[in-house]
Amino acid sequence: MPRVTVYYTQNCPYCRMVKAFLEKHGVDYMAIDVGTDREQAKKMVELSGQYGVPVTTVDDEIIVGFDAQRLNQLFGTAREGDIYDVLIVGAGPAGLTAGVYCSRKMLKTVILSENIGGQALESWAIENYMGYRMVTGEDLMHKFEEQVRGEHIHLELDRVKSLGKEGELFVVDTETGATYFTKTVILAQGKRPRKLGVEGEERYLGRGLSVCSTCDGPLFRDKVVAVVGGGNSALQTAIEMSKIAREVHLIVRSTIKADEAYVAQYERQGNIHTYLHHSVAALHGNAMLNGITIKDRESGKETTISLDGVFAEVGWIPNTDFLEGFLRLNDQKEIEIDINCHTSVPGVFAAGDVTNIRTKQIITAAGEGAKAALEAYDYVARSE
Repeated sequence: MPRVTVYYTQNCPYCRMVKAFLEKHGVDYMAIDVGTDREQAKKMVELSGQYGVPVTTVDDEIIVGFDAQRLNQLFGTAREGDIYDVLIVGAGPAGLTAGVYCSRKMLKTVILSENIGGQALESWAIENYMGYRMVTGEDLMHKFEEQVRGEHIHLELDRVKSLGKEGELFVVDTETGATYFTKTVILAQGKRPRKLGVEGEERYLGRGLSVCSTCDGPLFRDKVVAVVGGGNSALQTAIEMSKIAREVHLIVRSTIKADEAYVAQYERQGNIHTYLHHSVAALHGNAMLNGITIKDRESGKETTISLDGVFAEVGWIPNTDFLEGFLRLNDQKEIEIDINCHTSVPGVFAAGDVTNIRTKQIITAAGEGAKAALEAYDYVARSE
């Protein structure tokens, strides 16, 4: 049995997924909380070159992030040959809700997703989901997951590579080499973080540049950080990081466009320095990021800031690359659906932020997931 160590932080949902995956497959491991142990955090950075979690070591191999493909290759078992009534892509609010509704309709259901929770995991605080005065994204998605685990649903951590059709069945291939056959498909794979679009971005990702503040925030205690963005996610991150970091620089491309509740909290923080109408012009550093240059979009003046980390909160891109040419997408690469979650391909439904619905909220995504599941049930019933 290989020696496995997981470096994690308490609030990191992807760390929890690594540990859950290992436990599911009976793999013994040592867990080290680098959010509270600075010496171990330093060791992790020296070992991996990463200033982000999770980091997993398997003997001499280092796995950065929640790499479902590699973990499946090392420890997983492929599930093939079954024919499902419904295959759901994505395990965020829409996908998990769809799974529960499908299960309650006695449909043979499998959910394929790179993670459990989707975009909601990035939320430090959710204050508009009914039944909760305030809940973190991780805690809310954990409740969703608990309910799904109580149903007769196969939940597999994997990335979908392609979707096609053979005869009456849809065929789904994954990055780990598994193939699934299903009568219907519900697409609920959400979106991924938009990049800053600055040279050197890939080089510094995990080396001071982060797209998951809930995961990596604790590693920047008493340090200087920047948050790029002006929406709800950016302000949430700036507020939470102001309680962890010594100093926070908020870089906003135009003006702040966030809910008043977040604006009020942000204005009460004394260690947030705000730059309106600024964009990131350059990233600086050697092995690790140690500074940025920002540009005033009105005057053209550039300012260089020395810092330890940058959190990018500049929006999201639909995860629809594998659907190009298979069904209809709009100009933003979102899946076009009708009022009943039907796509342009009969038998394929879609729900949540990956679609062209205007309102992108957790509660509406969950509702759309329920609608898509009921439509899939009707489709299967009419086909038999």
